Amino acid sequence: MARLRMGEGVLRRKPIEHIEETEVGEGTRLERSLGLWQLTAIGVGGIIGAGIFTLAGTVANGTAGPAVLVSFLIAGVASAAAALSYAEFAGLIPKAGSAYTYGYAVLGELAGWFIGWDLLLEYTAIVAVVAIGISGYFSFLVGEMGADLPNWMLGAPGTGDGHRIDLFAALLCLLIAYLLNLGIKNAARFETAVVVLKVLVVLLVIAVGVFHIDTAHYNPFFPYGVSGAFTGAATVFFAVFGYDAMSTAAEESKDAQRHMPKAIIYSLAISMVLYVAACLVLTGMQDYKDIDKESGFSTAFQSVGLSGLANVIAVGAIIGILTVMFTFMLGVTRVWFSMSRDGLLPRWFAKTHPTRHVPTRVTWIVGFASAAIAGFLPIGEAAELTNIGILLAFVVVCTAVIVLRYRQPDLPRTFRTPWMPVVPAVGVVFSLWLITFLQWQTWARFAVWLMLGLVIYFGYSYRRSELARRQAPDRL
Repeated sequence: MARLRMGEGVLRRKPIEHIEETEVGEGTRLERSLGLWQLTAIGVGGIIGAGIFTLAGTVANGTAGPAVLVSFLIAGVASAAAALSYAEFAGLIPKAGSAYTYGYAVLGELAGWFIGWDLLLEYTAIVAVVAIGISGYFSFLVGEMGADLPNWMLGAPGTGDGHRIDLFAALLCLLIAYLLNLGIKNAARFETAVVVLKVLVVLLVIAVGVFHIDTAHYNPFFPYGVSGAFTGAATVFFAVFGYDAMSTAAEESKDAQRHMPKAIIYSLAISMVLYVAACLVLTGMQDYKDIDKESGFSTAFQSVGLSGLANVIAVGAIIGILTVMFTFMLGVTRVWFSMSRDGLLPRWFAKTHPTRHVPTRVTWIVGFASAAIAGFLPIGEAAELTNIGILLAFVVVCTAVIVLRYRQPDLPRTFRTPWMPVVPAVGVVFSLWLITFLQWQTWARFAVWLMLGLVIYFGYSYRRSELARRQAPDRL
């Protein structure tokens, strides 16, 4: 009987029909102030970043050649399968938490805890990794201007002679936390302005670069074979999500049920068009073997005598990648806020600012945690924390949308994933396939984090969740 009750407990689900009623709490409400294009900007800000400024050159040079274009298209199709599943849930459950909330409502409390706990680590690590990447660009530009910074502040311990901390990366994390704490309306205005600037830089790259394309550089188009394009897709896949973190802001949207599905689809579509056009320009301007893996577009423009524009691109890359930090720190704070409001973590974390209506406490905690990772871990070790959680979140959401469609087909959906269940099934299969590319060390770190999470869940969350409190004592 005890085992039966335990099984019932971990499988208890949020009631979708009354989800608004289950999440009312003094001082735990977010402000609905985001419109469609602000949401779309947050999504584009999360998607376009290191993928277009770094990964495109890396994959073109050593994995796919000019077929990096195909790599992005394959990854885009796979990501679209997950995006359409997210879009259905975003219109159906317009609450903070994204994959955590969807999993909790459909697959049960333990599944929701599993993916929420996972995303806390993954999103925080992404913020840190991006900060480290920006810091590298910053150091390069400072060096180009002739400044000589002390070695102790230029990198994490062990990454160079005399390195003690990546100070610029750590300060960037704290800056993003500060911006988010200004209130979602003000923070979103900053994000929108920077995203517009980033898109303008990418359009400038495309508009100027197209006049310097040599079609001979496209031959051979598949220098590493078709398999190289598929291998490249596994790498660039991590540059075609970001809408998942944006969907955590559903509770701060003015009309989430209508706007969130559109924002998810628009952000991915805009990003994919820019990715494809930029790849055509990059591989057309230079032979794929000569493309720089670190700063492909800057060196490509230098190679055709446009050094001034190359520096503009480098600055644009720094600004553009900054928006990725914003989107994913927004994501992790909203997942943490939602888990705390549900009682799975102490409700102290769910307290929002009395006037700005943002979860100030968790935002500063995430800011300092990501700053510590960015300041003291090499980028390789930090990056290994980011991959597995996103893919597992995709698996959960794509599975849940199938389950819910057949369990409750008559729920009022403002958007319906097409070609059910084929589309979400493609998302599941592709995500699981990409997981097989991860190293065993990644699995080991993930297993340790998961075990810690299970200890917290069964030691604290299982009996303190809001759903547990609403149940009769004899069912606990």
